[in-house]
Amino acid sequence: MSDVTEVLDRVAFKDDGLLPAIVQEESTLRVLMLGYMDREALRRTLTEGRVTYWSRSRQEYWRKGDTSGHIQLVKDAALDCDGDTLLVTVEQVGAACHTGKHSCFDVDPLTPVIGTAGTTD
Repeated sequence: MSDVTEVLDRVAFKDDGLLPAIVQEESTLRVLMLGYMDREALRRTLTEGRVTYWSRSRQEYWRKGDTSGHIQLVKDAALDCDGDTLLVTVEQVGAACHTGKHSCFDVDPLTPVIGTAGTTD
């Protein structure tokens, strides 16, 4: 990985200083959760091997699994083309969601109409 300071300087943090971080499971490619990072949380994530977030509700850093044991081990990370969203690929140990579900997106599945190529009005 390139110099972490260089990476941090390229990130387009939002006005509130936060960066959305999409977390994807390495083995299944499932999206597990969405969290937020400020500059320090991103630095920790890129240099410590565990995902660190900024809690908007508690106004403090939290590292997934420190109390639950359900840790996220960093396997890869990438910024999107605008530098304003992060994709973190992890090895998820235990549940990713605070409800105990494996993914936060297992909690309220929806049933959308599925589009197909070539469909016209």
